[in-house]
Amino acid sequence: MMDVPSRFLRWAVHATVCGLLAIAVVSSLREDRVAVAVGGVLLGLAYAAGGLAAVQARGPVWLVVVTAGWLVLAATAPPFVWLAFPLLFVYLDLLPLWAAMFGVAVVTSAAILAAAWHAGELTLPLVVGPGVGASVVTLLVLACRALEVEGPD
Repeated sequence: MMDVPSRFLRWAVHATVCGLLAIAVVSSLREDRVAVAVGGVLLGLAYAAGGLAAVQARGPVWLVVVTAGWLVLAATAPPFVWLAFPLLFVYLDLLPLWAAMFGVAVVTSAAILAAAWHAGELTLPLVVGPGVGASVVTLLVLACRALEVEGPD
């Protein structure tokens, strides 16, 4: 049976993805960017499909599809950049540690570049914020893994 911290973390990640997607879609609709909002809904459906399908078997393919959708939307509208943070949890949960760390570095770099693109310049907070966020996400997932291995006393 899955450890309680890991189960809670997964549900928190799913809720965060739903919340951030809803905010980004509504923001896009308020700006009359219907195509971007539809893209956000499609990304949400792709994300949900991963939870419904046997993710472990097709996880890497699903993760590539979700990441590609996120990259397009993050480059198109600033509110979608924030989805990088729950996406980092998914990388760390789904992939072996070496691949997850590579994915975390790539997604974090893409988030920094997308945020800088939208801001019109690369600033220290745009680099430090996602970098610190990625570090915290990684440490949190590794702590949950350690709790699973340790088990109840």
